[in-house]
Amino acid sequence: MATDANGLSPGLRVLRRDDWDKWYDTLIRGFGGVPESAEERELWNSLTEADRSLAVWDGDECVGTAGAFSFRLTVPGGASVPAAGVTMVSVAATHRRRGVLTSMMRRQLDDVRASGEPLAVLTASEPAIYGRFGYGAATFQLSAEIDTTRVRLTSLPAGTDDVRVRYAVPSDVLDVCEALYARLVPSRPGMLARQPGWERVEVLDPESDRGGASPLQCVLAERDGETVGYARYRVKPDWEAAGPNGSVIVENSAALDPAADAALWRFLFGIDLTSSLVLRGRGRPVDDAWQHWVSDIRRCRPRVLDALYLRPVDVGAALEARTYQTPVDVVFEVEDAFCPWNSGRWRLSGDAKGASCERTADAADLVLSVRELGAAYLGGVPLASLGTAGRVREVRRGALAEASLGFGTDVAPWLPHGF
Repeated sequence: MATDANGLSPGLRVLRRDDWDKWYDTLIRGFGGVPESAEERELWNSLTEADRSLAVWDGDECVGTAGAFSFRLTVPGGASVPAAGVTMVSVAATHRRRGVLTSMMRRQLDDVRASGEPLAVLTASEPAIYGRFGYGAATFQLSAEIDTTRVRLTSLPAGTDDVRVRYAVPSDVLDVCEALYARLVPSRPGMLARQPGWERVEVLDPESDRGGASPLQCVLAERDGETVGYARYRVKPDWEAAGPNGSVIVENSAALDPAADAALWRFLFGIDLTSSLVLRGRGRPVDDAWQHWVSDIRRCRPRVLDALYLRPVDVGAALEARTYQTPVDVVFEVEDAFCPWNSGRWRLSGDAKGASCERTADAADLVLSVRELGAAYLGGVPLASLGTAGRVREVRRGALAEASLGFGTDVAPWLPHGF
């Protein structure tokens, strides 16, 4: 399938709502073709923003899909910044290597720029795909499989015993959990403010996703009548000749303070007839507190994986939207072949109170691509580390250390749910 002079497929157009079923079937086939439950399909239909979704057609056949959600993303300093959540991207196997994906990415980023969103974010099914479009891995997630027969929780914080943990039906306490989640969103870069409807994703519980485990369960952590945390999990029973060997599978959890967090962990560690605790879903932040409570981190089998990929769509607006933990005054020379409006030199001046970022003719201090800028943007990937890898070139001596320190954050960025 050829593209025009702008790199667009002739069959590319904005999704019509009455074409959604065919469009979504193309997406499902692209991800293996396993049917979803009626509940899942209805939910994703309701969340799809048709005017932000693209379809590529070859005659009457849909051969490419891409969408975007209108999110707000927490950035260093706590601001909630508009960000396009790129999603539902697929190309039919019959139409690979014909420019379909590039065409959709081209149109999508043009549209994101026109909408005034300074950032675009995505989670990548295949990490190798999106670097060429300027996306860098900006957050990471920590998963684990903890042997709870040999690992103990030690030195729990003061106040843990004052927290009550009680069972609750997940759907019945959804509003309470969402209110708690919303309080946490400004505290960690990478977190998404959930828009109406997205709370349903958290309790979606199709049997096909359980893998032999129980339906979704929930407990609340309470102190003085106030909800201070929650955990959603499943139990997967298993029996051996020697006795029970079940697993607790943690889907997600949140807590307002260390004592509430520790009370939830103590409960999850102590569920009867189980011998392991598995962190799955989007895992946990790489700096999560439980790592300092366990008696043997090796037997927790921690594993770090890439999570949120980020690309600045408007470099100046993106760098002005966040703050910097130490004063920064640096000229970046940004290379961005796919979105050339970002290419050139930008002077960033900022500190913990705010920042300005403007075009400049001054000599560059650092040279990097927009991909590296995206990776470092949330503070989870040090610019200095990228410099060590040869991905950031230092022109002015000392500029890399200055910028790297300024871009850092006190807490690791983390994406708590997919899209």
